[in-house]
Amino acid sequence: MTYPCIVLKDVCCQIGGQTVLDIPTLTVAHGERVAIIGHNGAGKSTLFKLLTGFIRPAHGELQVLGRSLDASLDARQWRMVRQEIGQVLQGLHLVGRLSALDNVLIGALGRVGGWRSWARIFPAAEIQRAEAALHQVGMRARATARADQLSGGERQKVGVARMLMQNPRLILADEPTAALDPTAAAEVCRLLVDASAGATLMTVVHNPALLPVLADRVIGLRQGRVVFDLPVQQVADRQLVALYRPLANEPPAHWQLDLPAPKHHTDRRILQ
Repeated sequence: MTYPCIVLKDVCCQIGGQTVLDIPTLTVAHGERVAIIGHNGAGKSTLFKLLTGFIRPAHGELQVLGRSLDASLDARQWRMVRQEIGQVLQGLHLVGRLSALDNVLIGALGRVGGWRSWARIFPAAEIQRAEAALHQVGMRARATARADQLSGGERQKVGVARMLMQNPRLILADEPTAALDPTAAAEVCRLLVDASAGATLMTVVHNPALLPVLADRVIGLRQGRVVFDLPVQQVADRQLVALYRPLANEPPAHWQLDLPAPKHHTDRRILQ
């Protein structure tokens, strides 16, 4: 592919007249693994909504997977774009009353349309793909369990399996390990990295200790602006402390309480 996966030029997003994202330039190549970090309200989720077309920029140019996301796209073209973007969200967005298998099959709706989609009547080939996706994330034995009967880690695995059904070229994971214990978080991270083989992975990361697991490149956002864009090996204490420095009338981020004083080299306790 000769074009980048993502290109932003002079992009500004506003909500209620307030600028929430201001990015002069940003390019992500195909196959990159990129982590987005920053305080609450830094613009991380806004960036993901921008890339999927659920927020339109006040001005600027935006390209995703070789397509310009502008007002000229009609509903059919937007569906085509979103079919190539897989999402794993913090809120999971599984249907609690449906089984794990049925939730995974939702990932095939881009290929199964019309009355079959709302009746949840899927071809045998799609059911086999869903079963294979559940097997890939270690959840085949729980295929018939209702989503609301699964643990947090199990639900997130189902979310990854549903994303695999799309066979996306771009994967957006918004704090996929939030509220998971360390063991479940590490497993979900491994599954995400495995699932992103051949695709581009962008992850909003809550815990800096997960950066080297999920990303080769780290972008720090503060108040809607990029304050650093570095290889993960170059992200040191001083960048993290400055990035998460409390805003006015805001308490420090919880993980900052145990962060050592800034040094002039990478803290191995964070990046290993």
